[in-house]
Amino acid sequence: MTPVIRNPILPGFNADPSICRAGDDYYIAVSTFEWYPGVQIHHSRDLVNWRLVTRPLNRASQLDMRGDPDSCGIWAPCLTYSDGLFWLVYTDVKRKSGSFKDAHNYVVTAPSIEGPWSDPVYLNSSGFDPSLFHDDDGRKWHVNLLWDHRGRPSRFGGIVLQEYDPVEKKLVGPISNIFKGSPLGLSEGPHLYKRDGWYYLIVAEGGTGYSHAVTMARSRNLTGPYELHPDTHVVTSRFHPDATLQRGGHGDFVETPDGGTYMVHLCSRPLPGLYRSVLGRETSIQKCVWGDDGWLRLDGEKFVPQDEVPAPNLPAHPFPAEPERYEFNPDSGLPLAFQWLRSPYPERLFSLTERLGHLRLFGRESVGSWFEQSLVARRQTDFDYDAETEVDCDPTSHLQMAGLIAYYNRFAYHYLCVSQDEKAGRSLQIFYCNGQWPNGMTMLGLDNPISVPDGPVRLRVEVRGAALRFFYMKDGAWTRIGPVLDNSVLSDESGEGEQSKITGSFVGIGNFTGAFVGMAAHDLGGLAMPADFSHFTYKNLPKE
Repeated sequence: MTPVIRNPILPGFNADPSICRAGDDYYIAVSTFEWYPGVQIHHSRDLVNWRLVTRPLNRASQLDMRGDPDSCGIWAPCLTYSDGLFWLVYTDVKRKSGSFKDAHNYVVTAPSIEGPWSDPVYLNSSGFDPSLFHDDDGRKWHVNLLWDHRGRPSRFGGIVLQEYDPVEKKLVGPISNIFKGSPLGLSEGPHLYKRDGWYYLIVAEGGTGYSHAVTMARSRNLTGPYELHPDTHVVTSRFHPDATLQRGGHGDFVETPDGGTYMVHLCSRPLPGLYRSVLGRETSIQKCVWGDDGWLRLDGEKFVPQDEVPAPNLPAHPFPAEPERYEFNPDSGLPLAFQWLRSPYPERLFSLTERLGHLRLFGRESVGSWFEQSLVARRQTDFDYDAETEVDCDPTSHLQMAGLIAYYNRFAYHYLCVSQDEKAGRSLQIFYCNGQWPNGMTMLGLDNPISVPDGPVRLRVEVRGAALRFFYMKDGAWTRIGPVLDNSVLSDESGEGEQSKITGSFVGIGNFTGAFVGMAAHDLGGLAMPADFSHFTYKNLPKE
């Protein structure tokens, strides 16, 4: 039986993949936006089985995203291997809305994927989605989207190229605008390659919504002119509204030792009947072939991303499954599946040593804060899942709260928490926000909070597609609390940027991450109320 790769290979929020090979090892780097530490790197030896191995931007000297708006932060990293080093270039976006973008590009290096990773070298701020191309003559070239705030005719001003001097550690020489894009437009996410005397350029086009695509061009000269692929695109779902994998685009390819070619690309799986992708933009992989005309195409039906593709002839290399139950041990650190928001100073947000066997969160700013929020969570990677935790806290006013949260951004979350009420005393309340852009008013899930005794409180969430239900433990049994909430609002398509359905596609998507579920503590009075969590479980419920 021929082995296959089942897509997506990186389920849940894992967008803008960049792939490279170092010997027998394959690595994919993906965007993390406002989630800290920055950039997720996954490892495989067979292109079938993948595991998260590191997040390299993990200290203040490398990355500080406090104040970065939702869906800003780390965009579109590019990972390459050359000269015995891993090279990672990325953007830290400080503003994305309106005509202007504040997008700063950097490069870090490491002798091993586990590090140590260097402090960043600043490159430029002319646009986002940088990548680094290592030519066969030893020279290195940096490319990125040029942003044009004037919008003439588009704010996507083309793909610009400039040499990078690794000795001087800066960009040098003239800047060339090498590609203005296809008629689809919105060209971004560039990657350069060299093969058989041709320079190949692939870019993401059409925006990151349902018209997204991977476009290819080539030239005999690095600076162009670049001619378009005869099919224009290599991957796109825009002609296939019934495909499982939608929003296909933003690709990068790698070659296996036997000459096989595989392209990774982002995609999404909207909830059935809804244009809402709660799992965010995920990563899939496609087998490709080089035609006699020297152009790359999918090995199968033209354009459409396949749910299953033939695996390469490599020894199988599975990894241990992710645990369902997470314990908190200071010796092993925070489980790798978890991240927090924006801050390079986790010691102000949480501790694994204040109460052994527990994750202690220190209540900070409000839910959705762009600066200092105590929220530790993992990705939602399944349409149906159960998650639970146990929290021990002693709120003294309604300004203090801690509990279980399903979170997308400041205007999209569902939060079951222990707080304090004038009538009910120590009690449970639900706060939720259904993506009401631009006001984002929080609503109460309970007209009357439910009193709970002192001591630990067990909390649970069950998600079934678009339906989210909260529970708490009462007298040894799980008890439903509050209404059925709309989990579909925890998606790119909900809220800012959503526009009318046009020819089967949404345009103007303004959010780019995915749903998380985890633990949170907030103290709006500034007293840093501690909240102790004894464990966290996440159980996926695969569909039949």
